[in-house]
Amino acid sequence: MSAAGGAAPFYASCPSSPRTVAHLEVRGEQAAAEVELSKKSCIPCNSKDLHAMSEDSAKKSLEQVTGWELKNEGDILKLHRAWKVKNFVKGLEFFQLVAAVAEEEGHHPDLHLVSWNNVKIDVWTHSVRGLTDNDFILAAKINELKLEGLLSKKKATSQE
Repeated sequence: MSAAGGAAPFYASCPSSPRTVAHLEVRGEQAAAEVELSKKSCIPCNSKDLHAMSEDSAKKSLEQVTGWELKNEGDILKLHRAWKVKNFVKGLEFFQLVAAVAEEEGHHPDLHLVSWNNVKIDVWTHSVRGLTDNDFILAAKINELKLEGLLSKKKATSQE
């Protein structure tokens, strides 16, 4: 049923409908963009060419990193994502995986283990007090980590 009380449109349940196919194509393009982003490397943060991007640019880049959201904290734009892990030790294992990627890229996120099973990551470029391409590259690489066995079946929310 639709919100207006009528039957749901045919395309809502048809996997080959133009709207569903278009959605899958867009999602496929986003996934491909994220893979491309994850193949890039971060540039040194002391580079003179590194500047904080605008909020509009950040919103556009956000489409390339599934699951992340923009967070404005003290006039500093950051990427934020939360996960729920099975237990405290799994949270620390998660951070070890992130740390390995961060060290390899020379770009280090803020890691938070809240309570005993809420993992939160904020990514931003401290030297420019905002977001750069480096942040989206690191977020894409974090998204590629193999997290099987670490995550809880419950979904984390950024408000927790």
